[in-house]
Amino acid sequence: MPRPLLAALAFVVPVFLLLAADPPKPPAVPKDTLPATLPLDALPLGLGARAVPTDNPLTEKRVALGRKLFFDPILSADNTIACATCHRPELGFAGEGAKARGIGGKEGHRRAPTLLNRGLGSAFFWDGRAKSLEEQALEPIENPVEMGSTVADALAKLKANADYSKLFADAFSDGVTPGNLAKALAAFERALVRGDSPVDRFRIKGDVAGMTPAEKRGFWIYESKGACWKCHSGANFSDDDFHNTGVSWGGTDLGRFAVTKKEGDRGRFKTPTLRGVALRPPYMHDGSLETLDAVVDFYNRGGGKNPHLDPHMKPLDLDDADRKALVAFLKSL
Repeated sequence: MPRPLLAALAFVVPVFLLLAADPPKPPAVPKDTLPATLPLDALPLGLGARAVPTDNPLTEKRVALGRKLFFDPILSADNTIACATCHRPELGFAGEGAKARGIGGKEGHRRAPTLLNRGLGSAFFWDGRAKSLEEQALEPIENPVEMGSTVADALAKLKANADYSKLFADAFSDGVTPGNLAKALAAFERALVRGDSPVDRFRIKGDVAGMTPAEKRGFWIYESKGACWKCHSGANFSDDDFHNTGVSWGGTDLGRFAVTKKEGDRGRFKTPTLRGVALRPPYMHDGSLETLDAVVDFYNRGGGKNPHLDPHMKPLDLDDADRKALVAFLKSL
């Protein structure tokens, strides 16, 4: 082979390998396609009371500011990642793919959870390390694999932006501060509500015709031999508590244990809401189950065996018709 060609190949191959090693890029920031106004007072049928802190009342100006911030990559170090990058409206405000991807395409170790009806919650993140939406809101900014910035740098950019300076001044008496940034984002997230499903209209209004026979059979299974209600309870179909179902047992993610250091919390993760669940595959905190059928099969087997398995986890002995009906019910939510 001629020497010039060998030299050219010696250059091309390393460049190709370098390009092939580049990490996947995060998805583009989606556009805000939400309705012009979001529910601030009357909640959809079926939802319980929304917890609103006395120091962060739900006002149109705070929600509008939080909404703008949510879709704006200005909070990230390189202006590429927004909250909406990982919590996508078209996916039920959950993530795309099994693991969240942040700045520079870096992969997180968990799936981005849904933000729907988080205003009804009492624990935040899969491990419950935050006790309020306000406490949760600023963590992604400083997470090196999410937005990769600092709150101080984000605030500096917001203060230098005339539009944001005015919006903060309109929404808060003391303008751009860390606390107000958290409050604005939390206010918007509290306005992300989902209810008034065929199940709500069936159980509250008696709308029998609104559910198919398969969905109604699935509802019965859910509340009886399926035992789903033991963890997915209440208006939001979640007890907002932590359970070990055996998902990813034996891996490096210790779940609630990383927060409490209690041995009994090893492998426990927060129960997600089932509202809008059909919008957001894959499932579980690690995105390890691709479909709702796979989720039902996992629970039908009794989960993943381990020393700390939740006592609610037992084989369900559902036949094929039962499993299909349960999936139909879940989709009706």
